[in-house]
Amino acid sequence: MEQRAVPRDRAADPVDARITVTSPERMRELGVRLAGLLRPGDLVMLTGELGAGKTTLTRGVGEGLGVRGAVTSPTFVIARVHPSLVGGPPLVHVDAYRLGGGLDEMEDLDLDVSLPESVIVVEWGDGKVEELSDDRLHILIDRAVGDTTDEVRTVTLRGYGDRWAGAAGEGGGFAGLVAPSAG
Repeated sequence: MEQRAVPRDRAADPVDARITVTSPERMRELGVRLAGLLRPGDLVMLTGELGAGKTTLTRGVGEGLGVRGAVTSPTFVIARVHPSLVGGPPLVHVDAYRLGGGLDEMEDLDLDVSLPESVIVVEWGDGKVEELSDDRLHILIDRAVGDTTDEVRTVTLRGYGDRWAGAAGEGGGFAGLVAPSAG
């Protein structure tokens, strides 16, 4: 995996880092390493087309957080809570794909109640959960242009708010997401 920081022009701008992921296993490993950065109260939004690797990344986050239960797509149940087995925060995994853009449907999930003590990962959350927190991590997963294996992804980490300020710079939190053995 390769990481490249994208400079910020203003303090209010999001903090970006880009990572190239070469396989589903590397996507899961990225999720495990990402879990090391996450803490209670973190909101993570995942964006990518069907099959991009959103649930695979979340599976790695669950593994890294040490949560109970298999992390699978919550498409039909909308949200699934995975309690910690190691005294850390629970993982709340939400699939907002089937939800309309209405705020009422998201409010019915009571994510704002769970947020302070949990790590909340929302697939398909664009335009639906941003108002839950000024501090959030938005992860965009795109298929690499020209990839003939259909496995290579470009993962853009976009941190918003004070929580993620400085994460993309040298020595910032995003730097630790690239494992030395990854490739």
